[in-house]
Amino acid sequence: MVTNEKEWLDRASSLLTTYFTLENPTTFEATHREMHLENDFDVNVYLHGYVDRLDVAPTGEVRIVDYKTGKAPKPGWEEKALFQLRVYALLYWKNTGVLPRLLQLIYLGDGRLVKSNPTMQEIEGAEKVLHRVAKDIFISMEKEYWPPKPSRLCDWCYFKNICPAHND
Repeated sequence: MVTNEKEWLDRASSLLTTYFTLENPTTFEATHREMHLENDFDVNVYLHGYVDRLDVAPTGEVRIVDYKTGKAPKPGWEEKALFQLRVYALLYWKNTGVLPRLLQLIYLGDGRLVKSNPTMQEIEGAEKVLHRVAKDIFISMEKEYWPPKPSRLCDWCYFKNICPAHND
């Protein structure tokens, strides 16, 4: 919900200005925007997502691009930020048999880029993480027990009053 239209427009203008300092969109043609990727990942797991931009070069090389309105992660946290793009790369590879050549996060909040040239080992690693998460979810469903995982994000949570981690 926009509470201050001028503030919102100023923020949007700032993000667009940053974008145009990072890329000149007249120098390339995006192959896909908001591309929906999906896969029946496991017996009971349907995995899908929307890629902000996917570029296919004339040579067939694929670049997956995601735009972020915030600031880039601090050094050492880039790998965690790239996980989302590795999942997109996994989905794309499963659907086409083509491993994307470049994953790129564009942070419009500070004008930084985070890039990665994914390896098959990294994509398979992301797949293993997803299988482990799915397994944990199914175990929690079976046991009807959802263990809390307290973190700094708890400070922002609306449900602290009913959360077992905060009702001791």
